[in-house]
Amino acid sequence: MNICSWAELDETARAEVIRRGTAAAGPEVSATVAQILEQVRTEGDDAVRDLTARFDGVQLEDLAVNDEQVRNAVAGLAPALRAAISEAAERIRTFHRAGMTREYAVQTAPGVVCERVVRSIRRVGLYVPAGSAPLPSTALMLGVPAQLAGCSEIVLVTPPGPDGAADPTVLAAAAECGIDAIYLAGGAQAIGAMAHGTGTIPACDKIFGPGNAWVTEAKRQVSTTEGGPGIDLPAGPSEVVVIADSGAQAEFVAADLLSQAEHGPDSQVLLLTDDVRMAELVLEQVLDQVEQLPRADIARKALASSRVVVTEDLDQAFEISNDYGPEHLILALRESRDWLDRVQTAGSVFLGDWAPETLGDYCSGTNHVLPTAGAARWTGGVNVASFQIAMTVQHVTQEGLQAVGPCAVELSEAERLHAHQRAVTRRLDRIGTST
Repeated sequence: MNICSWAELDETARAEVIRRGTAAAGPEVSATVAQILEQVRTEGDDAVRDLTARFDGVQLEDLAVNDEQVRNAVAGLAPALRAAISEAAERIRTFHRAGMTREYAVQTAPGVVCERVVRSIRRVGLYVPAGSAPLPSTALMLGVPAQLAGCSEIVLVTPPGPDGAADPTVLAAAAECGIDAIYLAGGAQAIGAMAHGTGTIPACDKIFGPGNAWVTEAKRQVSTTEGGPGIDLPAGPSEVVVIADSGAQAEFVAADLLSQAEHGPDSQVLLLTDDVRMAELVLEQVLDQVEQLPRADIARKALASSRVVVTEDLDQAFEISNDYGPEHLILALRESRDWLDRVQTAGSVFLGDWAPETLGDYCSGTNHVLPTAGAARWTGGVNVASFQIAMTVQHVTQEGLQAVGPCAVELSEAERLHAHQRAVTRRLDRIGTST
């Protein structure tokens, strides 16, 4: 991780500074993922077992987690941890319930009523990573909105640990969300299993969840297959941008950068500041604090593709951030809310010195399954609506057809789609003969 001045860089160098570290791995990852998905599609459960042995070093007999295993996992957790899971879940419910999609109906012309009705997606697949660290928080972030959406079938797939079992905290989080269809699989093979079905793991209509480059690529590929599932969004590897002014706390900023760097070696963190001294202080803090982390080796690899950028002013910092489209954006600024209108692209925004990104990851109430790789330029994070379909409905009377039919006749004539037109005119003619 080094310091650079944006003003001194040409366009090529600027593009390189904010280039995601995973970009170069694309072709290799894509080819490997395609092979894994094809194996799962053709071999089902056997492929999942073989790939689990190959990648996770675990021999699985049963891919399904039974009710007794879940009960034992919940009972074995420390009371404080069980309480924290329930507490976080309730805040997530509170936030997501407030933003649920509403149904509505409106009369657009006399005799024409148009509606939007909401239906839950029938079967959703939730991927909860547990590679270098289990993520029970992801089970909550996906399970709570799926539950609120009313999905009739919720499938959760998570990698086995070295003992061949699911992480007990992930199982406890799943239980908190009422999920009882839980299966063991990780990485691209887990996505393939939920996309195609394996015999044990059912095929899902839409797949959710964050992951590494292989998981993200697997989601992309299965979503493009004929009859394949939908996906939530590109969610991984993790990234954060911090915009800091001269009044920021360098210690806090460094801690925030490292909180994302420790996710994985392909994570990326960026500091944008208009103050050279702040840039220097933060870098010093990063180098000091990383040495104190149990996951220091992972964080150092992420820092290799991370940058501290000195901008001419904060306006330029926001321009860079909006072009980058970060998953997480922290505004370590004085009067931080006053700057919020400048944010055009970000998955989730954290205002001020006392809002660490960690709270969004766990328990403030917002969702941590967020767009990465610049997808924040066109989508937001997971919410209840992600698990629903909003259908439109129209009810038209004879009076309504007489009111709006001529409009459709003119437009269909302009498009030279005469079968469209006659579906209207035949009805209008019938009305005319019956009056």
